[in-house]
Amino acid sequence: MDREIYELGSEDEARRVTVERRHMTIVRASVVQAAPVAFELEPTLDRVAELAALAAADGARLVVFPEAFVGGYPKGSDFGARVGRRTAEGREWFRRYHAGAIDVPGPAVERLGAVARGHAIHLVIGVIERDGGTLYCTVLFLGPDGALLGKHRKLMPTAMERLIWGFGDGSTLPVIETPIGRIGAVICWENYMPLLRTAMYAKRIQLYCAPTVDDRESWTPTMRHIALEGRCFVLSANQFARRRDYPADYAPEQVDDPDAVLIGGGSCIVGPLGELLAGPARDGEAILNADLDLEDITRGTFDFDPVGHYARPDVFRLIVDERARHAVTTDEVPRED
Repeated sequence: MDREIYELGSEDEARRVTVERRHMTIVRASVVQAAPVAFELEPTLDRVAELAALAAADGARLVVFPEAFVGGYPKGSDFGARVGRRTAEGREWFRRYHAGAIDVPGPAVERLGAVARGHAIHLVIGVIERDGGTLYCTVLFLGPDGALLGKHRKLMPTAMERLIWGFGDGSTLPVIETPIGRIGAVICWENYMPLLRTAMYAKRIQLYCAPTVDDRESWTPTMRHIALEGRCFVLSANQFARRRDYPADYAPEQVDDPDAVLIGGGSCIVGPLGELLAGPARDGEAILNADLDLEDITRGTFDFDPVGHYARPDVFRLIVDERARHAVTTDEVPRED
């Protein structure tokens, strides 16, 4: 640890203090904007390893990947569903999608842990999680020792996403204390849920990860608003995917041009006063980097703390239910002898 030693006061007082360099509060973070090999698990895990290595080589201690990177985002697919009707072809596509999802914990998570451990990074990554017959849009948090630190299941899939993904509950809303800061994740349009954001702020989130597939111009001001509102760093990772990144027999909205852009990026990193530190990137695949001074969070709360001196709990209160919800609960009844 680099330190500088300064002599303060007179020589007679002989007072010495140790002042850590300012950069000791700084965390280098990377946001990955890329495409997986859609619906193909092993090649996608290879991509994760390759991209994480590039970020780590540039000094990143935190690497954030997009929503649904492992498992794939089925952009433009309707899975053969209409109101009151489903097709056999759509059911087969769901079967394929389900087969490419991952179990948490499971072998794919162990491999992601090995990537994090191999580069001594915190890895935050969007996956499609398989739990029985239901799929969840999930974010995993892996530590530099390879351990699975936690997960967040998307609470509210948007529009047609509700057809293929289940709903998370309050039991997976972690903000994880780590040596590089308190890390949490809010996925895509969950970021438009004011109460969810408030719950994250109440947990004193510092590194607010926002994996997404929203590539619209309106996404960047949303990220800037959240950083400014929450007085936190926001790291938003989106895919940049073309038609050729999907299987040949995939038919997203009748797009045939292999170079057609299906998901157009827009990844960015934002500071606690809403300033853009990197991005938005829109020209293709990229790895965005920024050095995040965590002391900027305290500097920001000088005049605004959304769950502190600016909260007005005498007027407004939020209740968050973090209990897990199960479809079936078995109560053990004592056996009579």
